[in-house]
Amino acid sequence: MLDPAHECELPTVLLIDDDMVSREVTATLLTMSGYTVHTAENGSGALALLADGLLCPGVVLMDAQMPGLSGLDLVRELRAGCPAARVYIVSGSGPNPELAAGADGLLLKPFDSEALRKLLEGASPVVRSHLDPNDPVVSTEILAQLRQLMPESGVREIYSAVVADLFRRIDALTIAIARRDSGEIHRIGHAIKGGCGMAGALQAAHLGALLEAAPAASEDNHLDNSRALLRDLRTAAQALQRMLDAELPA
Repeated sequence: MLDPAHECELPTVLLIDDDMVSREVTATLLTMSGYTVHTAENGSGALALLADGLLCPGVVLMDAQMPGLSGLDLVRELRAGCPAARVYIVSGSGPNPELAAGADGLLLKPFDSEALRKLLEGASPVVRSHLDPNDPVVSTEILAQLRQLMPESGVREIYSAVVADLFRRIDALTIAIARRDSGEIHRIGHAIKGGCGMAGALQAAHLGALLEAAPAASEDNHLDNSRALLRDLRTAAQALQRMLDAELPA
């Protein structure tokens, strides 16, 4: 049995698994330990739960292999729908490195209540963010300069390209972290620093500079720091997209 805790301190869990027995057993363990649990038998069902705005879980447990929307594509959709959630892969064998790096952790089947307890106890750690909430997403000076040089449609086109490129580099960074490829991590950071810096995307450029300067990712603590920067980059990219939609609507 999981160690009981005060209900108000426990995160809501979204459990996604196409295997009915695994889903029900895990949900029962969680419910008996005080967790609020919502279940879905596939990725599309999970996204439908998030779409109505009534559910934003603190933890997502998702099976690594399911029919339909699954894997890294599902992880991306879950993070877009609920950015604060911790996404954990549940797998009968080690998932591919890209999927493992894109998630926040891994739980191997079959698991017992102790393994589940340890995972959830670490589900809400105090993770140091490299983002300062007081920092502007975009430099007002550079934005004003661009508006003087071209019409609003041209400015939007520039920032749309920056956002699209940033999400592509986030995908590439996910793979580089999974492969512990320090050189590629530094190259991606350098590219983000330069491109986002030119466009005045201050938060993303700052994170790119930190990635470029990061120590080798061969040690676990350095790898964890790269993963933290990856999470921050996702947040910065989403903030940049919101700015684009608000300031420069299509």
